[in-house]
Amino acid sequence: MPDSLLNVLKFFLVALIWLFFFRAFRAAWVEIRHSGGPGGSNPQLAGVVLPRSTSGDQPPEPSSEPGARRVPSIRLTVISPQDALGQIYDLFGSESVIGRASGCALPMPDDTFVSHLHARIFTRGAEFWIEDLGSTNGSFVNGKKLVSPIPLRPGDKVQIGKTTFEASRSEPVL
Repeated sequence: MPDSLLNVLKFFLVALIWLFFFRAFRAAWVEIRHSGGPGGSNPQLAGVVLPRSTSGDQPPEPSSEPGARRVPSIRLTVISPQDALGQIYDLFGSESVIGRASGCALPMPDDTFVSHLHARIFTRGAEFWIEDLGSTNGSFVNGKKLVSPIPLRPGDKVQIGKTTFEASRSEPVL
């Protein structure tokens, strides 16, 4: 084999090794950044997801305590694929991460088009926002690829992997 071809293969192998380390570092960085740091999660960022069936399950009962604080909430309803049609997810709290990782507030472990940490829905004031977390296949809102965080409005169609959700408001929890 010519020496020039061996040199090209050597540089290609080194580039692949660096790419592997970059991806591993990036995944660890995203996990640390969105979990509130090493050694545990930040309780202010902990989102809670309550998957609901269409059988009429109710969200948590509002607190009647006088000093209770309203927690913003949003509902994602699956509109495709057909086998999950109508499945409802109520997201409560200031942040919810969507992905295949087991610690995600809205886990999608069976969809191979979803990254481990794919997207997050978070609040700014009283508004919900959505951002892609550098996923491989991207996140889409109303057919447009997310390149930066955008407000999530009722009626928006959110595509994560093979699943499409429709966003709507749910009753705020006290």
